[in-house]
Amino acid sequence: MNRQKQKTILAFAAIYLIWGSTFFGVSIALKSFPPFLLSALRFLIGGLLLTGYCYFRKQPMPSVKEILSFSFWGIIIFGGGIIAVVWAQQYLPSSLASLIITTPFWFIVLDKSHWHINFKNYWTMTGLIAGLAGVLLLMSQKSSNQFQGVDFTQTKAILVMVAGSMLWVIGSLRLRGNQSSISVYAKTSIHLLAAGVFAIVVSLLSNESTSFNWQAIRIDSLFALLFLAILSTTLTFIAFVWLIQTKPVAMVSTYSYINPMVAVLLGVLVGGESINTIQVAAMFIILSGVFLVNIPKYKLKI
Repeated sequence: MNRQKQKTILAFAAIYLIWGSTFFGVSIALKSFPPFLLSALRFLIGGLLLTGYCYFRKQPMPSVKEILSFSFWGIIIFGGGIIAVVWAQQYLPSSLASLIITTPFWFIVLDKSHWHINFKNYWTMTGLIAGLAGVLLLMSQKSSNQFQGVDFTQTKAILVMVAGSMLWVIGSLRLRGNQSSISVYAKTSIHLLAAGVFAIVVSLLSNESTSFNWQAIRIDSLFALLFLAILSTTLTFIAFVWLIQTKPVAMVSTYSYINPMVAVLLGVLVGGESINTIQVAAMFIILSGVFLVNIPKYKLKI
């Protein structure tokens, strides 16, 4: 096996398995860290690692104007998208939370430049309807035993995750249309650092420090934080960027199907979470929707 194939296998393993286990990692980290502080530490560690990488690779530094722009969109993408997921997982099992990442659908709805194609395509429209139906089916479910008595809060958590996915896509579309000579690693380091500072401010405003004790941090939560910061946020993102540059988008997008499966398996088999028949049905409806909205891409790429 040559080096290129090895790198490809490792990169796909990262976006399949590491990103798929992120939801379970968040559930473990939340046992010791409040959500906004957890997000802040995750972003700052990842951002500093990428900054160090850029420094040693002697990559060009962005201008002050670019730093301000990257910082703003970093708060929208990471501060909005990821913090929403972390906050919501206080009230949702990781296996359930993984099913509510609706970014594939928001890309269809918000990508105005492709409306004339997307909204005239039978597969795309069917996929959008299926995805919406799956999310509504999840919202109709009552809380599991682990989250007894918080039905309304679970519904709110699902809506927050859907909104977070929308913010992630809004920022991604904006950055895709804003070409820059600055490397993706330098831009991402600024995104993460800005999102980290934003999360610290939110943590302070939310008075998380009053219910947090550094001395009470569990060892498994600490390892989960390091996993999220180093592997999930930093290394796997680099692997994802490399795959996007070297492999068809339709092939790389298959992580959208694998991640929920990995999250559900870890949540149920390792985390002891329960998932009922209706939730399993909703999972397959949502994943079918993701597949359907991607069919036009497959036809173009294959």
